[in-house]
Amino acid sequence: MLPGMDEGEVVERGTYHVQSLERGLAVIKAFHAGAQELTLSDVARSTGLTRAAARRFLLTLADLGYVRTDGKYFTLTARVLELGYAYLSSLSLAEVAQPHLESLSAAVHESSSVSVLEDTDIVYVARVGVSRIMSVRINIGTRFPAYATSMGHVLLAGLPPESLDRYLYRAELEKLTARTLTSSDAVLAELAKVVRQGWAMVDQELEEGLRSVAAPIRDRSGQVVAAVNLSTHASRTTTESVREELVPPLLAAAAGIEADLAAVPRVRAARG
Repeated sequence: MLPGMDEGEVVERGTYHVQSLERGLAVIKAFHAGAQELTLSDVARSTGLTRAAARRFLLTLADLGYVRTDGKYFTLTARVLELGYAYLSSLSLAEVAQPHLESLSAAVHESSSVSVLEDTDIVYVARVGVSRIMSVRINIGTRFPAYATSMGHVLLAGLPPESLDRYLYRAELEKLTARTLTSSDAVLAELAKVVRQGWAMVDQELEEGLRSVAAPIRDRSGQVVAAVNLSTHASRTTTESVREELVPPLLAAAAGIEADLAAVPRVRAARG
């Protein structure tokens, strides 16, 4: 019977299956919070291996630096964290952010999203929608002009001056609503405000009735790599209530995402 199988359980294995790898992983998983130090007999009993097989795996793991022993007891070393980092390094920005969006939306009962800047648009890479507040449906990959969105303001505010100049040269600042900023000077003034306060609010500039607030997501070097927002309907909030009730949890969520990103060697910002 293979380690972890119940008696009578049959598992079909492909011809590619490497049983020794399975057994080696079973030995590693035998260690946990309630069993940090194990004897050879403990490992054999936990994994279903013979003592001789368990000994071979433990000594091999010791040679590789994943296990240490005092001659009787075996313990894992910090090197096993490399296995976890290998997983974390494969995570995309969306996968890192999604749990934080779910918690944020559950706490404030508003829709939350994460986007990145691509050319002159923001592109949604993660989202939790709790209500339909826009005339268009937002999905992963949805694009909106950066100059008319709170996440766009955050992302633009994080650009180097030369990159921002290129953006303003290429972008067509069309009037989407009566409140849309349509001059470079007005956009620059708003971005300066975003830099000072550390977050952005857009009040019905993209669509009538839509009010949103966004915060930057920075990598370990301090560069703005994405933005996270909360969006709400203007009929049930005021700019003051958004500032007092939504900005603090939004900033906390951004900090949480940044902390998780700091643990990831390289995060792929998913593009639509």
